[in-house]
Amino acid sequence: MIVPTLNCPSNCNYCWGSEKKSKMMNIQIIKEIDKWLDGFREDHVHFTFHGGEPLLAGYDFYKEALSILKNSETHKEAGFSLQSNLWLLDEKLAKLFSQYDVAISTSIDGPKEINDYQRGEGYFDKTMKGYEIAIKNGVHVSFISTFTSYSKDFRDEIYNFFLKNRYNFKLHTALHSIRGNNADKWVLTPQEHGKLLIGLLDNYLNDLDKIEIKDFDHIAKSSFIRRGTLCTFADCMGDTLAVGWDGNIYPCYRFVGIDQYVMGNVHNSPSMEELMKSKSWNILMEFKNHVDENCSECNYIKFCRGGCPYNGIVSSAENNLSGNDSNLENNFQLSVDPQCLAYKMIFKEVSNRASKELLNSSISLFHHDKNQNKTKKFTIMDLMLKR
Repeated sequence: MIVPTLNCPSNCNYCWGSEKKSKMMNIQIIKEIDKWLDGFREDHVHFTFHGGEPLLAGYDFYKEALSILKNSETHKEAGFSLQSNLWLLDEKLAKLFSQYDVAISTSIDGPKEINDYQRGEGYFDKTMKGYEIAIKNGVHVSFISTFTSYSKDFRDEIYNFFLKNRYNFKLHTALHSIRGNNADKWVLTPQEHGKLLIGLLDNYLNDLDKIEIKDFDHIAKSSFIRRGTLCTFADCMGDTLAVGWDGNIYPCYRFVGIDQYVMGNVHNSPSMEELMKSKSWNILMEFKNHVDENCSECNYIKFCRGGCPYNGIVSSAENNLSGNDSNLENNFQLSVDPQCLAYKMIFKEVSNRASKELLNSSISLFHHDKNQNKTKKFTIMDLMLKR
């Protein structure tokens, strides 16, 4: 992940990842990233530009950056993506992103009234204007919808908005942060989160041929193969790294700008072994060990992995520290992702439905029902086997 800046022109009510005074990455950092990757790993590298708002870096930055990363011989490139509100997208940038096949994700929380209540007046129209420019120029765009303590009560309205427009989307929920408490009142309880997921799953199973909700695709696939396929439910440590505007390396974009989570800097071309000696890495390993020790008896450990390490660390800070002090240099007892109950609820629902479907399928081999409903919705097994 490349984070050109944490600055952002929008003011979403629950945002914790932007800093209005954040500086801007210059193209030299991209050149240093390219050099750093020479011999770093044998894996293919997928580059995601994140923020803040990454389009603030401008056309000239992306024209040079994409060329450097695409044509380099220091690594095997596997594609580009970008997370943006699209307010700054114009024809020139869209054509460039189309040329390099940059897939874009943008955030819309549902119909205009719901979205702008959460993200600020005018947000919806500005983002959809950018969306139209992207589509016109052949850029692939998918959506992210963030559910909050407010929007959870409008589940069907939000789902139907995406269904009506045939917009594929991913689910997010508002999160606590170690940067501040502005998002706290928007956060779903684990029980609310779990009920929301189960309800949306029911919606989705009526429409697998119409839209795609990537979270449920991953959850069902993870349950089927017994291994997490989404970063929230996978051992992401070391496979995902983020580089901030100044070249500092972090475990994930969520940590960018927080000094105690700096693992190294691209100017020094650190090896993976050197990054693993950092305090940041040690904190993440404590989370991993905590999951191994405390979740070993859980039915879903293989494809949940305790949830997101960042969420677990935030929960630890809330449980162990007073006030706004977020200094984690002194090790203390870590927590799993506080949404653990929600994850258990949805994985249990998927597993139970799959088992029931297999049982019914076996019974139907011997007892064919001529009155079987031919128009029934899709099944969990359809979702598990989806390509």
